[in-house]
Amino acid sequence: MAGPTFQALPGFRDFTPRECAVRNYLFETWRGVARRCGYVEYETPILEDTGLYLKKSGGELSSQLFRFEDQGGRDVTLRPEVTASLARIVAQHQRDFPKPLKWFEIGQCFRYEKPQKGRGREFHQFNVDILGEAGPAADAELIALAIETMLSFGFVAGDFVVRVSDRKAWIDFAAAHGIREESIPDFLGIIDKIEREKPEILAQKLAAFSLTPEAVRTFIADPANASVAYLAIHEDLTARGFADFLQLDLSIVRGLAYYTGVVFEVFDAKKSMRAVAGGGRYDTLISTISDGATDLPATGFAMGDYVIRNLIEETTHTAMQMEVWLQRNAAACDVYVVVADETKRTEALRLVTDLRRAGISADHSLGTPKVAKQFQSAEKCGARFALVVGAEYPDLKLKILASRIEESGHAATAIDWLTDRLLQPDGPLLA
Repeated sequence: MAGPTFQALPGFRDFTPRECAVRNYLFETWRGVARRCGYVEYETPILEDTGLYLKKSGGELSSQLFRFEDQGGRDVTLRPEVTASLARIVAQHQRDFPKPLKWFEIGQCFRYEKPQKGRGREFHQFNVDILGEAGPAADAELIALAIETMLSFGFVAGDFVVRVSDRKAWIDFAAAHGIREESIPDFLGIIDKIEREKPEILAQKLAAFSLTPEAVRTFIADPANASVAYLAIHEDLTARGFADFLQLDLSIVRGLAYYTGVVFEVFDAKKSMRAVAGGGRYDTLISTISDGATDLPATGFAMGDYVIRNLIEETTHTAMQMEVWLQRNAAACDVYVVVADETKRTEALRLVTDLRRAGISADHSLGTPKVAKQFQSAEKCGARFALVVGAEYPDLKLKILASRIEESGHAATAIDWLTDRLLQPDGPLLA
């Protein structure tokens, strides 16, 4: 049999109810951590002027744009990342807010690149930024939030590491080795791929700067090359009890040209996949975007939904935590009203309405199936309870579907009864 005529485009996803539930788990965890740490939410458009991304993106990004001309003749792009949009909105509105700004967005992004594990052409990112604070305390606060996010997903010490570097250390290295300022972005692009590049290709590229892989790796391996900012961040995170998650790694430089100082990436401890999250300081981007009208130091990071989900699902304890959340939050309803006596359907419909009006998720059969079929529907939709309306109404029966335990109640107190019951474990209530 032939397959469906139309399917999702390569690198794009359909979100079935379960996929939406998993996405909601990520979103609610991200949002909860950010708010707990004092960040406020903002939102920017998915479609932007292409010039916003060409102004100072660098690296591969400009070749990965979903770029087209709209019906008004404008050169526009589906955003490949959120930081440039943030810089634009902050340059325009920063006078309206006290500093520092602690903002976050959960937004959809698009990049035309080869779909593979941990990477698609459309994805969602959790972006967190601190703007208006130039000191390393802001970088430490941001890294702490990244760690808090991983812990909130159920990861523990030994599951992941935050690898921290500082572009300034490389800029000083470049200057000491006679690399011209205008060539530094190209040089950093080589360093960014040092772990993935074939040895002979790496040697050839570094030779153009009169360097060898050995000289570069010696620099990376020497902890004495840690910047003053890194040492301050380490001290700060040590005070928070997070020092064990931190690792100095000067091979981290990040691919985008707008980074100016401390940069970091979060990796699973086994390094079995690409970075889970990454970011750093970008003190000149807002000035560049605003043509010098606004100059505001900034630092931020992003976490994409693809990689973090893969890591959650491949780590036993985090996968179990997510499944528990899904069981409680992905059900179509909490209470399924079973009509055991059709002469009481009017009363049952009123009860369904009263439950919903009280904020209790409730559903029922739209037809008149047998009682056994209604119980099957209750289980299939993931309901915790089946509330039975029968000939004995206004007396009611409540069946706990997970345990088959049955309780009795009355229609007059059904709202309070079920509200309280939903807060209890799925076992028998003790007198």
